[in-house]
Amino acid sequence: MIITPLRQDLIPSVIDLMGMGAPFITARTWSDYWLYASLFSTTCPVALDDGAVIGAVIAFRSQDDPNEIYVQDVMIRPDHRRRGLSRCLLDIVCDRGRAWRCARLYLTSEPGNQVANQAWKRLGFTNIRGDSTVDGVAVITDYKGPGKDTCGVRVTAQRAKRLSDN
Repeated sequence: MIITPLRQDLIPSVIDLMGMGAPFITARTWSDYWLYASLFSTTCPVALDDGAVIGAVIAFRSQDDPNEIYVQDVMIRPDHRRRGLSRCLLDIVCDRGRAWRCARLYLTSEPGNQVANQAWKRLGFTNIRGDSTVDGVAVITDYKGPGKDTCGVRVTAQRAKRLSDN
């Protein structure tokens, strides 16, 4: 297995990979991934096995608060799950955050995505307080704006410790 920053030649395979995450992940456009590869490649690690894309994390350093990194998508091919690949890819993003002296790595996920919510807990994320609870998960109503998702809520998680403390 090889881990590499997102490159333009990998974009079609990353789009295919992200498409496997429906309904919780929506693949972006080719031009979106081109920007990610051109501007954010150090926080967008991709895992390859015999040249095939088997996992990817798409993350960005916040322009509003450079002490934060937002993880947009984490996707592992179904036949490569439960092998520590998400942890490996997120550790690369955390390492980048530590180098930048970032204080927080955070992500959002749908309250109905129980597999992801359990994975985030195993990976050291904690669910932050919300204004309601769905299936035992604290949610923030309209976190990304009204009508931005079918549930009307998102779960926000943040790393249990400051990145600089790890």
